[in-house]
Amino acid sequence: MQPLPDRMTAVLLTGHGGFECLAFRNDVPRPEPAADEVLVQVAAAGVNNTDINTRIGWYSPSVRGDTATAEAKPAEGASDGDWSGGGLAFPRIQGADVCGRIVKVGARVDPARLGQRVLIQGCLLSRRQGDLVPWLGSEVDGGFAQFVAAPAADTYAIESPLPDAALAALPCAYSTAENLLHRSGVAAGERVLVTGASGGVGAAAVQLAKRRGARVVALCGADKQAQLREIGADQTVPRGSDLVAALGKESVDCVIDLVGGPEWPALLEVLRTRGRYAVSGAIAGPIVELDLRKLYLKDLTLFGCTQQDPAVFPNLIGYVERGEITPLLARTYPLGAIAQAQQDFLAKRHVGKLVLIPPGVGAP
Repeated sequence: MQPLPDRMTAVLLTGHGGFECLAFRNDVPRPEPAADEVLVQVAAAGVNNTDINTRIGWYSPSVRGDTATAEAKPAEGASDGDWSGGGLAFPRIQGADVCGRIVKVGARVDPARLGQRVLIQGCLLSRRQGDLVPWLGSEVDGGFAQFVAAPAADTYAIESPLPDAALAALPCAYSTAENLLHRSGVAAGERVLVTGASGGVGAAAVQLAKRRGARVVALCGADKQAQLREIGADQTVPRGSDLVAALGKESVDCVIDLVGGPEWPALLEVLRTRGRYAVSGAIAGPIVELDLRKLYLKDLTLFGCTQQDPAVFPNLIGYVERGEITPLLARTYPLGAIAQAQQDFLAKRHVGKLVLIPPGVGAP
């Protein structure tokens, strides 16, 4: 193995704001793994909503609009624009999706792990701090770089013929989707509505719900319906439709929501009595109108989903290794094209994941 460089190429988030806050550098100090960590040479790193939301300060309670509005006017002065509300230490290397190989291990890690092809669980369960579970690329530096240090306990070996870029589509989006389904207890034969179904998490939720034997209704852009049916949706409904007219009242067992926004009340209308609602995103707006009578008279259960149960990520690894799901890759970009990748992400013309490829070690 060739000697590891002291410096690396990375994208630094320098503050909350626009694309000018993404600094592509080739002189960033390479991280050194702590005793219980591994150093991973990043082969591919996926783009997620959270990367953009953190950059623009959207997690600040002062932001009340959708992500597109917030992108146009970022919360540049927000000191609470991260997941925990405690503020980020800048500069920060983002990137919660990582596929790569272990090139160095800490003092308490088995050297046999050197060379393993791995995925890093973005929700760093081994780093739990009371009520806070830090996320890769948010509270700690992530994968938009040539190298990333991560806890060995959260770094999973994977055996798969799939290319690195496809595997990099898995960690954040698919674990978020699996956590939503796991927490809400989606079972075979149930009718499940997935909002924002053409995005990374939404498309993953469609695939994973079908794997469980559910009947999936995908709410998506009219131009994406055919693609969603190809990956498993039993029924598609164009975004902006009258959901009650399209599906019927009390016709859905579970809603997997990634959108929120002004159309949110209709989601409770289509849920059956004792139905479940699980949410892990609000791209159409975080402030919704909830009629508490609807909640308690229908005996509904609402799940907010961020911290992941321990079984979620190992289960995902198993699904991929057994060929039960294939992560959906839309397009790849060189790491230096991160602003273009995020612009394309916001345009929402794709189905699946956009993935960044860092330069190889020794490359310019």
